[in-house]
Amino acid sequence: MTRHDEDPTTPPPDIVGARSRTEVETTLRELEAEAAAPHRQTQISRGALAGYIWALGSAQTTPVTGSHCSVAPNDAELAAELAAAEDQLADPVRRDIPREYVQGVCDALAWVTGRSDKKA
Repeated sequence: MTRHDEDPTTPPPDIVGARSRTEVETTLRELEAEAAAPHRQTQISRGALAGYIWALGSAQTTPVTGSHCSVAPNDAELAAELAAAEDQLADPVRRDIPREYVQGVCDALAWVTGRSDKKA
């Protein structure tokens, strides 16, 4: 738990996964601008947006497992949600969430955690 978790008046952590908070926020804004028009949104972009928003601590639920959250995830939680996304993608039968949405979450969290250099 960080000081920000204990006292919301303290600034949020400067690092989100393996990236700087500024880098993740910039990437989120770029994707939001790219997917601003409804006809330009895809399930992949929606999933990536959800992944970035959750990683920054601005979501009420995790993007794949749907667990309640009220603070920014730590590294272990980021890794667990990424693993849940990868598990869903690997399972040809399980389709709780659209596959393309899960792929977007997976791509975003892989980049945030440093497992990939490719932004979603």
